[in-house]
Amino acid sequence: MKVVAMRYSKSDLEAEDILQESFIKIFDKIKTFRGDSRLEFWIKRVVVNTALNHQRSKLYLFPMVDVNGLTCLEDGGFSLAGFHFRELLKLIQDLPSGCQVIFNLFAIEGYSHKEIAEMLDISEGTSKSQYARARSLLREKIEKEESISYGNAR
Repeated sequence: MKVVAMRYSKSDLEAEDILQESFIKIFDKIKTFRGDSRLEFWIKRVVVNTALNHQRSKLYLFPMVDVNGLTCLEDGGFSLAGFHFRELLKLIQDLPSGCQVIFNLFAIEGYSHKEIAEMLDISEGTSKSQYARARSLLREKIEKEESISYGNAR
């Protein structure tokens, strides 16, 4: 669950705070677990919700950008295969808070933009725009990392 908390935080310390707060909530609310899903999914949901509440207070959303014509992160002709998990996590953690939260919810957690909009009380368009911005920023960071790697390999 620490990995889940880390995806929504900017540092290990912040992730640990989120995780600690999550486990307090889990222990307080374990009696409300109905068993409709696996306990692991319920715990993960508590961690995600705690992280979202933590981020909501400092959430900054960039102005909307036109998402038409933007391609997915994977469509850029480069591969994520050369990156280690910690490197990818660091790239995601370095995103601005609004982009980071929406990227995690959409790309990693699998929520739709409609669900994200409802969770964060934003428009669906804002969710799409923030996701597009996150992809663009990640693409730039990955291309920069690749150029540094290729430069060192020469």
